[in-house]
This record gives sequence, structure tokens and C-alpha cells, in this order.
Amino acid sequence: MAKEIEGTLKLQVPAGQANPSPPVGPALGQRGINIMDFCKMFNDKSKNEQPGVMLPVVVTYFTDKSFTMDIKLPPASFFLKEALKIKKGSKEPGRDIIKTRLHMHRVILVKRLQVRVDIFDVLPRWRDKHAERFG
Repeated sequence: MAKEIEGTLKLQVPAGQANPSPPVGPALGQRGINIMDFCKMFNDKSKNEQPGVMLPVVVTYFTDKSFTMDIKLPPASFFLKEALKIKKGSKEPGRDIIKTRLHMHRVILVKRLQVRVDIFDVLPRWRDKHAERFG
């Protein structure tokens, strides 16, 4: 018999640094999920990532208080900042332009693994819109 899904939870957790303190602990605890099991499992699965990178995680928890997790790639803004070697985006997005096509193409190639649409139809629009918001 299949487990009955009670709900899902989306978190952003630094790679290899999950601990029971806020925001992870309270978010999991109020749903009855074992916090230490989550932390150990997440840290084990994310040990190959660059330490401290914020990773989106989708936790699916079941009525018997067990759970599964799906760790996604870091947000595109992380790859943009890393490629351009900057700490943060523009203070005036849309006016101060810091992107280059080469950097955007690298980000697209990495994020292509996660996107589930026909990538070559959408990429130019996605690339430009995301870069405009970022600066």
C-alpha cells in the first residue's frame, strides 16, 4: 500500500550546513518531521556542493511522519554572481547592466538540467528577463 502524502514543504538551506536552528528546525518540527534525520540526510546529500550555497529543497512528508527530499540546483542568480565574480546584483536593475552573453549562456547550460520545457525556444527570453531583474 502506498504512503499517503500529508503535504510538501519548500526550504532554502545552505549546502552542508543544515542544523536544527531556525528556519529549518521550526518549519520541520511543526509538521512532525524528525529534524535531525533531515539535517543528517541533507548534509550527506549536499556534501559535494560548494559549502554555504543556498539549495532549494522540496520535502514531501507522509502521514506516518516519514519524508523524502528533492534537492534542486541553486538559483540562477547564484550562477550569475559566481560567473561575474560579484557579491550582489545591481542597485538599479534595468539601468546598471552587468551581464554579458557569454556568462548568461553558461548559466543557461547549467540550469538546463532542471528546466522541463523545450529549452531552446524559451532560453533567450528567460535569459534576458532574469538578467534584467538581476541587473
